[in-house]
Amino acid sequence: MNSFTTKIPGIALAAILAFPAWLVGLYLPIIGSPVLGILVGLILSFWKKPASLSAGVTFTGKKVLQYSIILMGFGLNLFNIIRVGGQTLLLMLFTLTAAFLTAYFAGKLLKTESRTTTLIGVGTAICGGSAIAATAPVINAKDEEVAHSISTIFLFNVIAAFLFPFLGHLIGMNDHQFGLWAGTAINDTSSVVAAGYTFSHDAGNLAVIVKLTRTLMIIPVTLALAFIFSRKGKGKTGTYHFSKIFPWFVIWFAVASVISTFIPVPQELLRVLVTIGKYMIVMAMVCIGLNTNLVKLLKNGMRPILLGLICWFVLAVVSIFVQYWIL
Repeated sequence: MNSFTTKIPGIALAAILAFPAWLVGLYLPIIGSPVLGILVGLILSFWKKPASLSAGVTFTGKKVLQYSIILMGFGLNLFNIIRVGGQTLLLMLFTLTAAFLTAYFAGKLLKTESRTTTLIGVGTAICGGSAIAATAPVINAKDEEVAHSISTIFLFNVIAAFLFPFLGHLIGMNDHQFGLWAGTAINDTSSVVAAGYTFSHDAGNLAVIVKLTRTLMIIPVTLALAFIFSRKGKGKTGTYHFSKIFPWFVIWFAVASVISTFIPVPQELLRVLVTIGKYMIVMAMVCIGLNTNLVKLLKNGMRPILLGLICWFVLAVVSIFVQYWIL
């Protein structure tokens, strides 16, 4: 049985390789440090790693990723749900349902692997890379599947940051309408911020609130996925131990959110914890890239991209439709 000491070299390597990706991501927030981290890992994936690094790299890509999600909970305030109001929650119900159903049926049509379909669906519906990071350990996703999904979401994040403000002005949206649209139809927080504040300051403020509310949906969705995938595993193993695959880190993510909302913790401390969490996500993405077969990734890359495009298009259209014809 490996002790934690054997994991230290691999963890240290991840921390070192994550640093340049972290720095560049600070200056290019639309791309984001996690995507740059996975790119660093993919570039180095052809390097034959010494055996002494394997345990730490695997640990970072799985467990450190879970710990990072817990720390990210300190950046959420549960009162954001109340602030966005019932209208936004109704809009979110329609858009999340549309994204998940589209991912399911489009995944069947395109014959994408079920875990990749799930990751892209969750990433599109909730909050891009963070949702994928939270969901991957719950459904035991392979590193290649995570890489496919992160890369797909990244592509549409970049497109959305530039395309949405233009389309919003083109179809005559006001600040409130665009804020709701950007907050529900753009995946990653950085792209939501970029698109929202490009349109207007008020639109950006609303878009961020809506986006943070979407992020909280990680909790019920990952719990539901844990149950669904554990039931699938029952038929293969003949046993069913939900407690073994229960995503306990999601519960601690919720606890962190409660602490940041109701307990008078210094804001500077919360910012430090969230920053550490973000850096750990970059470390995990580096390791996922290192463990990815890049040749295989490129060979099978088009179907996940098509799936992501379909999900994203449906999400954007449904968001507009609900605003104009239902709300």
